[in-house]
Amino acid sequence: MYNPTLIHHGAVDGVTGSCHQYFLDDQHSLLIDCGLFQGIEQGRGKAGADSAQIDFPLDGIRALLLTHVHIDHAGRIPYLIAAGFKGPIYCSKASALLLPLVLEDALKMGITRDEKLINGFIQAISRQLRPCDYNSWYEVEGGPQATQIRFQNAGHILGSAYIEIRHQTPSTHPDQQQGWYKAVFSGDLGARDTPLLPDPTPLEDADLLVLESTYGDRNHQDRKQRQQRLQQVLEKALSDNGTVLIPAFSIGRTQELLYELEDIIHRMKGQAIHQGLTWQQLDIIVDSPLAANFTQVYQQLKQFWDEEARQKLQSGRHPLQFEQLLTVKSHDDHQKVVQHLAGTGRPAIVIAASGMCAGGRVVNYLKALLGSARNQIVFIGYQARGTPGAALLQHAKNGGELKLDGETYPVRAEVLQLSGYSAHADQQDLMRFVSQMHKAPAQIRLVHGDTAAKLELKRKLEAKGHSVVIG
Repeated sequence: MYNPTLIHHGAVDGVTGSCHQYFLDDQHSLLIDCGLFQGIEQGRGKAGADSAQIDFPLDGIRALLLTHVHIDHAGRIPYLIAAGFKGPIYCSKASALLLPLVLEDALKMGITRDEKLINGFIQAISRQLRPCDYNSWYEVEGGPQATQIRFQNAGHILGSAYIEIRHQTPSTHPDQQQGWYKAVFSGDLGARDTPLLPDPTPLEDADLLVLESTYGDRNHQDRKQRQQRLQQVLEKALSDNGTVLIPAFSIGRTQELLYELEDIIHRMKGQAIHQGLTWQQLDIIVDSPLAANFTQVYQQLKQFWDEEARQKLQSGRHPLQFEQLLTVKSHDDHQKVVQHLAGTGRPAIVIAASGMCAGGRVVNYLKALLGSARNQIVFIGYQARGTPGAALLQHAKNGGELKLDGETYPVRAEVLQLSGYSAHADQQDLMRFVSQMHKAPAQIRLVHGDTAAKLELKRKLEAKGHSVVIG
């Protein structure tokens, strides 16, 4: 039986730095994703910018296939280009529109703020991009004969995809007949019934399935329960004029959260949160220029929204652009908002990046708000080991202080986690993705998960008769 060579350059011992090299034969390979490490996984012991360096040879890599544009899947692309990669970058059409925004931000955060250099780099990247339709096969440029790829909707964020690769197996003997082989890389799969996005497209078949396992050991609340829980948290927090701070990723999570908040405000129209404050009077603040830009692109790409979201538009509602929504772009305005909320106790909901509190404007809010018990910090996404977000969740259980930028801050604010808002598939979703296949894969390789999650998902899949290895 043919067993392809696969090298993991990230997202194998954890959930960040996704980067996998798939060998088509001895001389040719494809790179699937090229993301940054975060938290304790950052650089596998390296520090700072060194953690983003490309530490593997590029010889024979014919193309980069990008599942989606989250920084832990795309953030090392500037370093890949700097290392000399000149091949095509294949991704979905929506990802091709979003990627320049992500890379511009990554360059400013980690490499340079020189606009001329950044613009030149983005133009160079754009020449390498190969936007692809969903559910269409494409020949890989410069690859071995008859190597084809196909992008299918993964339902994780706008433009996210799992990638099918089919190619002829290399012949190791002159008399050996070549056959066809299909490998599938899941990227990050989305949860079912995610706001705005259709559910992941069912996978038909694969010889090898490289499957994420972020939530391989647990299940989320359903969407109705999580929205009820969010509303309860907001009502409790705002009853004493507190600020609710939600660290969120600029793309995907922020837009889903706005969609849910618009729905709550619409349902609760005219009702009071507490004396003197109605839901229509509540400020929803998005303090992230990047998130604001992504939200604009989300609105431009309505053709990729699900049926429910399009029906809301037709009824005159605007899930991502409603009256109570305020966007903070300049740094001066950001500082004023932080000082105003900390000083006045004005009730508000603030959504700020980054989602794991590992930098960005959310850090200034934490410094200003953590010390008051009237405020709430609400996490709605996964917190990688070693990030300030993970540390804050731990302090929420035990009390104590949080170190930010070398200084310590007492944790008196209430800290909560609503796991139901994860954009990742949970255990049930992952099992369903595999069970829907018309033919079971010869092998499932688990990546992108902590050890406990991978082991539990492996146990579940093996109980169904699948051959599973941990990447």
